[in-house]
Amino acid sequence: MNRYDLIVIGSGPAGRRAAIQAAKLGKDVLVVEQGRRVGGVSVHTGTIPSKTLRETALNLTGWRERGFYGRSYRVKQEISAEDLRMRLLKTLDYEVEVLEHQFARNHVHHLRGKAHFVDPHTLEIEKSDGEILRVEGRAILLAIGTRPFRPDYIPFDNDAIIDSDELLELKTLPRSLAVIGAGVIGIEYATIFSALDVQVTLIEPRNTMLDFIDKEIVNDFIYQLRDRNMKLMLGETAEKIEREPGGKCRITLKTGRLITADMVLFAAGRMGATDTIGLEAAGLTADSRGRLKVNPTTFQTDVPHIYAAGDVVGFPSLASTSMEQGRIAARHAVGASHADPPHYFPYGIYAVPEISTCGLTEEEVKERGIPYECGIARFRETSRGHIMGLDTGLLKLIFSLKTRRLLGIHIVGEGATELVHIGQAVLNLKGTVEYFVENTFNYPTLAEAYKIAGLDAWNRMGELRDEAKAAE
Repeated sequence: MNRYDLIVIGSGPAGRRAAIQAAKLGKDVLVVEQGRRVGGVSVHTGTIPSKTLRETALNLTGWRERGFYGRSYRVKQEISAEDLRMRLLKTLDYEVEVLEHQFARNHVHHLRGKAHFVDPHTLEIEKSDGEILRVEGRAILLAIGTRPFRPDYIPFDNDAIIDSDELLELKTLPRSLAVIGAGVIGIEYATIFSALDVQVTLIEPRNTMLDFIDKEIVNDFIYQLRDRNMKLMLGETAEKIEREPGGKCRITLKTGRLITADMVLFAAGRMGATDTIGLEAAGLTADSRGRLKVNPTTFQTDVPHIYAAGDVVGFPSLASTSMEQGRIAARHAVGASHADPPHYFPYGIYAVPEISTCGLTEEEVKERGIPYECGIARFRETSRGHIMGLDTGLLKLIFSLKTRRLLGIHIVGEGATELVHIGQAVLNLKGTVEYFVENTFNYPTLAEAYKIAGLDAWNRMGELRDEAKAAE
């Protein structure tokens, strides 16, 4: 039997980062991936495909130039599903090539097959060619990711009623799309198709969306969606979905209201892919959504030598945080020193427009009873915003009145997921409002919005700011 210092099941962001980290520490590492190619959900059906689809849609539609040339402006008049897939396939090929090269360069063993536990240290792997082999791991990391939640009452047909994985296999673009679920995935795809001038209806049982995001940012986001004629049906539950004889989809809401669309995307959550790996033989159990409970600093499960990282452990389910979880888990698993995960990390939602946030929301600051002040900058206030033709976009900074320290950064608009890292650095380095007031930012840039928001907060703090400084 082959024995390894670390066996990683799954080659997504958590798995690949863990494997390479352990290999760099001189350990024997095996990665098992059941997909046709390495990369996991992130590369093949999740992060990379959805972001590539977004970028392609924005480029081909001329979305970013419509501020100057009007809403009818398009780079390509007739956009097909094949136009979207062409760029997607090129991007995926490149990602796989880079990952395979990283494994080869770091001497990481990897094979294609389905793994399941025989006992807590032993895995049986059914390879793609039918061969069965057993391997033993001193430590094992479960980075198996998730798959779309597919309830029995939804008549999925891989044609007009689909999940988020099947969306990437579209043969034609629909004229209308109903999206069920206003979580991150549902919102990203809903806004991407809206940018393609598809008529989109978003249906969500809750009366709110994105509850972990600052409410002011969400309200601005919702305003932008409604302004471009997206139909938001919050507080509505889809009770029945069926295909009509003509091919259209009919959605019956719990209130009795009827919605019709060419296509229905069901995007109400995901399930941990834990049901096929024989968790019981390892002494583990998953929750009702297939997720595993872990130690938040070491990512150990209830069985100490078995670790889990990435989407399978739940929120925040980001590629960026999954990578860091995998790296920390690998270092702990092989006995290397490691730092605790960062307390504050950026969250990016690649909708149209983007949303990104780091630190405390205004609601969280209020709950903690922290005296605070906010600074706001709108992208149209910057020269770069005018150059780009932006009439939307908002950056919000939250500061403590007592210490003047930055507590949170919240952005909605073009480039939000890039801009947030400036605020992230200041936040984690415990910087204050003075940083934004006293430092120079390149001009003209959208980053200049930090200066504007900092000055806005500085002016609003007034005498309270001066009293706090005097007390020091």
